[in-house]
Amino acid sequence: MSAIPANPSDGSLADVMPSVAAALGLDLRNPLHLPPARDAVLVLIDGLGAELIRQHAEEAPTLAAMTSRMISAGFPSTTATSLTSLAVGAPCSKHGIVGYSFRISGESGGPPASFNPLRWTVESSSGPSAMDRFPPRQVQQQPSILELLAADGVDVTYVMREDFRESGLTRAAFRAGGDYRAASTLDEVRQGILDTFSQPSRARRFAYAYFGDLDLIGHVHGPGSPEWLQSLRAVDRCVADLATDLPRDCRLILTADHGMVTAETVVDIDATPTLLADVETVAGEPRVRHVYARPGSADDVLDTWRSELAGRARVISREQALDEHLFGPDRDHADRLGDVIGIAAGGVILARTQLEKMESSLLGHHGANTTDEQHIPLLIR
Repeated sequence: MSAIPANPSDGSLADVMPSVAAALGLDLRNPLHLPPARDAVLVLIDGLGAELIRQHAEEAPTLAAMTSRMISAGFPSTTATSLTSLAVGAPCSKHGIVGYSFRISGESGGPPASFNPLRWTVESSSGPSAMDRFPPRQVQQQPSILELLAADGVDVTYVMREDFRESGLTRAAFRAGGDYRAASTLDEVRQGILDTFSQPSRARRFAYAYFGDLDLIGHVHGPGSPEWLQSLRAVDRCVADLATDLPRDCRLILTADHGMVTAETVVDIDATPTLLADVETVAGEPRVRHVYARPGSADDVLDTWRSELAGRARVISREQALDEHLFGPDRDHADRLGDVIGIAAGGVILARTQLEKMESSLLGHHGANTTDEQHIPLLIR
């Protein structure tokens, strides 16, 4: 039933928006070779990994049948990084949103802080707002493809939750103004998209639509759980409706920001003193950690983490990550990377049960570079 290829193409999530813009007539590269279109809508389903579609193709026949291409999310495979890579058309080595959380210094100096770009907070996901200390357009300074679309006369519309309208991540990543159709449920997302293209227009039009419940349910109940499958079936019906009801001259593109794995083995950093020795800050998330060592201790921390996590995580230095282009080819934001980077293997999570109680309690996780986390669908109608 599934038409999903076994391996991804050379494309990545960062190639999607440049290709969409090129299809709409902008003079940009088109690495995904999208055909020309007058209007286009890009639907992003948070957490909809291509391997999950393959595993549950009978529950999602429309997605399985229409997903003829597969691309890579990019590293780390986490929402804040992926959405920014999507919006600006570049990997995180260029835009600087290098993880679920990471250490960052402000423009006016002062000590660095652990920063969460998804919530736009400091110290933790529930910490104080970082909007004043770390203004979005200073943290992420690359222009977005949506800004280029708007400048070229394309009408831009957002279809997503109302509380995302002025969030730090939206301001940093998407940057462009436009019409905003508040939508939380799948029905609201579907209707918001259809309403955008319901009437003829002299201007070219582009809509970006986001739906996050599948990811949330996967985190709480696990990917493949009955609750998750129910949400997957609803997404599949929504996509089937859009494929049928959108005007034929409107290109429909669907992708995701990452896949997901189920936690099987827990390493509790907070209960392992050796992993905290000579460490100032542990950032990131359970599948990939940025570890910031005390001055002069980076090599010792690297050796300790490698020894302690042997067989459970790949542990590398910042310099090795840069040499491997793990985060991309640029070094513009190298100072935001951990001195040591720990990438969980298999179903391992590197939890912090004391300082990250919510994140550590979840069943579903992502962030690393396994196929289950990296492979994402590219559906085109």
